[in-house]
Amino acid sequence: MKIVGIIPARYGSTRFPAKALADIAGKPMIQRTFEQAAKCKSLHSVVVATDHQEIYDCVIGFGGDAVMTNEAHQSGTDRCFEAMALQKEAFDYVINIQGDEPFINPEQITQLADLLDGTTQLATLVKPIEAPEEIFNPNVVKAIFKTNGDAVYFSRNPIPYGRNHEQSTWYKNHVYYKHVGIYAYRSDVLKQITALSVSLLEKAESLEQLRWIENDYTIKTAITHYNSIGIDTPEDLAKALEHYK
Repeated sequence: MKIVGIIPARYGSTRFPAKALADIAGKPMIQRTFEQAAKCKSLHSVVVATDHQEIYDCVIGFGGDAVMTNEAHQSGTDRCFEAMALQKEAFDYVINIQGDEPFINPEQITQLADLLDGTTQLATLVKPIEAPEEIFNPNVVKAIFKTNGDAVYFSRNPIPYGRNHEQSTWYKNHVYYKHVGIYAYRSDVLKQITALSVSLLEKAESLEQLRWIENDYTIKTAITHYNSIGIDTPEDLAKALEHYK
């Protein structure tokens, strides 16, 4: 399979404007993300999809590949589709790598790529929840899936509901999984899902992957045990710097 890794990196952010350019021990965040992704041997190439000249110039400046995309895109998925269309060659799959995860483990990308066999429509990663409080944190998206790995549902609420146990003991009686925000799309499916209207479940939970499930697309999951550090706020950046040290 011929796979391109695309890193969406928009300039505007309500909580942390221009975070893609934030300095992390001498390198901008987007460079660290790019360099980690480029270590994955399963990717044919890696490209940053941005909406801002400064980010574009930064990527070209450190020797990376970048394309300019429309600033009006509502999601990284939409930006990935435009970036794919701008490529000079065709790819079987696109892997959407979050631009705000500068320490992403290349093995996570490889693990996702291993699911892509031509029949897989969409794929993502999940990770066992180790901190009990994350089960009840709406910013931590929970996932349930079938025995074959196909996703059933994603929610900001705890799923499943521990009917016969006190909430404080749920984590002892069931393995809960959180969603890791990296996606793989078969190229033709990426084109199709970006043409879909926003769905009812998507509106309710503010999770775009529910639109795909509602429209009968299959999302294959794999379990990862690698931790990822997403940076959404300046406070998150401070924690990331401590991690780096």
